[in-house]
Amino acid sequence: MADLIWPYLSLAFSAFISATLLPFGSELVLIGLIKQGYPTLLLWSIATVFNTSGSLLNWYLGRQLLRFQHKSWFMFNAGQINRASNQFQRWGLVSLLFAWLPVIGDPLTLVAGILRVPFVWFVLLVGFGKALRYGVLISMLPAV
Repeated sequence: MADLIWPYLSLAFSAFISATLLPFGSELVLIGLIKQGYPTLLLWSIATVFNTSGSLLNWYLGRQLLRFQHKSWFMFNAGQINRASNQFQRWGLVSLLFAWLPVIGDPLTLVAGILRVPFVWFVLLVGFGKALRYGVLISMLPAV
């Protein structure tokens, strides 16, 4: 039984971690499992749900972040937070469709939390963008 679940858990873990601020990627795991013959639709669903969930962690951390800005160990200064907030507000909610982009996507979801983007809008936009991104990736693979 564990042998059947392990590939899906590895994809879920890699998709979740790759959406946090930690440097990681889930694409190779996804592609490897597709090439091994696992069901593509199920893999796409797992990657999308768990990658979106990782972004939700960033959003939640962003919502909590400003509570600690008066602490000496706080990693951001007011100028950095203002610049990130202004950049996000310049593009608005639509920018969350691009939360899948390397380098800028993860901080974008953190800033969305700081700016208190509503949960429903966050999940819809980030989830749609990530689903589309995984779908495009899968469609670019040669037929197995």
